[in-house]
Amino acid sequence: MQTLVNAEGDLATRTDPGWIRALAAHGYSMNADGEIAELAHLVRPLSRRSNQIEANRAVLLARWRAEHPGQHPGHEVLRQIDRYAWAAHRPDKPDSVDEDEWAAMIMEELRRLDPHVLDWTSPPDRAVRGSVPMDRDLLARQAVVEADDRSKSSSGRFSALDLRAGATRAVARSGLVSDRNDLQAVIDDVTARALSYTRDLLPDRQGKPQHVKALVTRAFAARKTQLGQHLTALSCTPTDLDDASAAESVAGDPALGGSQQAAVTAIASSHRLVTVTGPAGTGKTTLLRAAREALAGQRRHLVVVAPTRKAAAVAGREVGVPSTSIHALLADYGWRWRTDDAGAELWWRLRPGEVDAITGARYSGSRMLRVDAATRIVVDEAGMLDLNAANALTLLAVETGAGVAMIGDPLQASPIGHAGAMALASRRAGCTVELIDVHRFTDPAYAALTLRLRNPGTVEKALQVAADLQAGGHVHRVHDLVEAHEMLVDGYFQHRDRGRTVAIVTGSNEEARDLSEGIQEARVARGQLTVERVAVGAGEQRLLEGDVVQTRRNDRITGVQNRALWTISRIGPAAIELQRHDDSADVRVVPPEYAAEFLQLAYATTVHGIQGETTDVALVGPGVTAAGLYVGLTRGRHVDEAIVVAHTDEQARERIAEQMIRGIPDTDLDDATRTAARDLAHSAHDPTPEPLRTSTAGRVLAALTAWLLAARAAILRTDADTANTAARRHARPALPAAGGSMPDDVRVALDARIRAAEAAEAEAFDRYLHEHDTTRSIFRDTYQDEAAPAGAAVPKEQGRRLR
Repeated sequence: MQTLVNAEGDLATRTDPGWIRALAAHGYSMNADGEIAELAHLVRPLSRRSNQIEANRAVLLARWRAEHPGQHPGHEVLRQIDRYAWAAHRPDKPDSVDEDEWAAMIMEELRRLDPHVLDWTSPPDRAVRGSVPMDRDLLARQAVVEADDRSKSSSGRFSALDLRAGATRAVARSGLVSDRNDLQAVIDDVTARALSYTRDLLPDRQGKPQHVKALVTRAFAARKTQLGQHLTALSCTPTDLDDASAAESVAGDPALGGSQQAAVTAIASSHRLVTVTGPAGTGKTTLLRAAREALAGQRRHLVVVAPTRKAAAVAGREVGVPSTSIHALLADYGWRWRTDDAGAELWWRLRPGEVDAITGARYSGSRMLRVDAATRIVVDEAGMLDLNAANALTLLAVETGAGVAMIGDPLQASPIGHAGAMALASRRAGCTVELIDVHRFTDPAYAALTLRLRNPGTVEKALQVAADLQAGGHVHRVHDLVEAHEMLVDGYFQHRDRGRTVAIVTGSNEEARDLSEGIQEARVARGQLTVERVAVGAGEQRLLEGDVVQTRRNDRITGVQNRALWTISRIGPAAIELQRHDDSADVRVVPPEYAAEFLQLAYATTVHGIQGETTDVALVGPGVTAAGLYVGLTRGRHVDEAIVVAHTDEQARERIAEQMIRGIPDTDLDDATRTAARDLAHSAHDPTPEPLRTSTAGRVLAALTAWLLAARAAILRTDADTANTAARRHARPALPAAGGSMPDDVRVALDARIRAAEAAEAEAFDRYLHEHDTTRSIFRDTYQDEAAPAGAAVPKEQGRRLR
């Protein structure tokens, strides 16, 4: 429902004729993103809080230098200045505001940001469009794409409300400008068309509530089915290799633990489909080196692929084998993909001799990596493998006779597309291994705790893990997000000053950007960075020599990978020199054009940006997902800490526990159907038994209920009128006092009548149940409390609450 309400807001801002006319009258227009085009460039700079902090810091530094001529502030002085700059004049919600003074302040800040933004010009001749040509089938497909995109957290399932929200947003983006009532028929039609692209997991259950997630797209269902077929084909056709020799080749290797030896044996075995689940810090690189040697002894070879080019490059370099991204390997074997006009991802395959419609070149076959029956394809970070890529990769293995070993952790970062490929492979694999020996952390007790943190299972176990984290000093409690931001920045410098590497994990890209810019500003104030040479990064970020940055797009010419971490070593007029963050000997050069689009500050990053990294210290901000919490708290060898916004230690434990709890993933369509049925069983049903609905008493109760609904609606309307009037006169005492559309004495009388009617309704319903044994048994069977023993009567007050 929240998704649908937000979609209605988007619809209003883009299609309301009065709003569009008001904008046009002042020379403004809406852009494709639903923003006021002429003001969009001011949204980010007009962050009053960040501007205030920087201004506070500048004033405090100037004051200190004036009081200490010829001296430079030391670390402790700068730390105190930073603390005060963050805390001073922290904005609270004001009880009263002089709105004229407030408006003048905002106008002045706007002029500082853009001297011409308030210049009045005659408004352009912008006609407000009414009906526009639209392809309703296209809008329907766009609605399905949006609902499907939102379904990634629920294993591909979405609800009728999700679909209607997608239809509402699609109509909003269509360019149509009309009254809301006129748009309803269009939205209904688009929603109905969108349903034809979906599959109902519970087709025989009539009258399903619209919030039950019982729909999947037909394309998603087809991909799941195809992947299952490919995995079954792999697991059912083993090779004729001798598994005993594979086990002997690794037996007794002192560098390998017990579960690592089992994993190496599986990778070198005859099974064509193998999965190795590796929680964080279990030594996957070590076992892959051993697997490479075991395969070489069988005259087989190892090829490492990963969902990202960065992860593939790291794995290939550390293991010493050919490596590439999954998509690069698939492209080499003819697969192509793009998004269609509705935003859906399309995949197809070229055969040798066919012309590539994207490049215009003729495809001549594979040229990069040899994949044949002697190849073991190892998919590193396989938990991030999406369904489309998994489908193509497993089909390639089926065709070439190669074996596939998926190594990763489905409980860490998820793919950008739909997850579940590795979980489905584990269910179909001929051999599965789970690594249990954690080697990354200096504290063995914490290493054991991370295995419990990974997936506690129940709320009670999650609370115990949270308590253990708190007792071990791994949880810090703060009162608000500003204090959390301050603690993360302060923690960064506290550990960096000791020569430690630090990872900061956040819940969103916006928060990562704000933290990174705050750390950069603090480094400038401390004299660690200078502003002598400046480059422009993505989103117009300021980049300085010495900054930690991240490349956000693969580039074959410069050799950089998406999400790789670098330090800017030099900024020149025509190029920016980067050193790999963990190897200063690895130097790359990118042009300013690349930097302006794909280079960003990376002192803090999201879970996808930090996946696969290992540092000395890891700090996790509030608001991360279960995967973000687990990945974040397993990056640091020596220190791993989470920051939570809470008022008490007990509340902090509860919030950490809430973050750990994960939904049960739906591995295949049968799982999805069972989950949808469970959701339906837990949803609300009509509480009125059928015999009651058709009786005279039922009709009387229906009329009484209708009156109650109308009376409550009248009170809601008068409350809304009162709130609207109060909003209009906010901080403007000259306006008349706020008052609703209903006099106070009428409101009091109506409240009393509603309470009396509710009591009469409940009494009449209870009397009817006692007079009709059959109806009473139906009601009891349907609404019996789950905790009560079988056959127990429903207490009267509980029955009223249920109704």
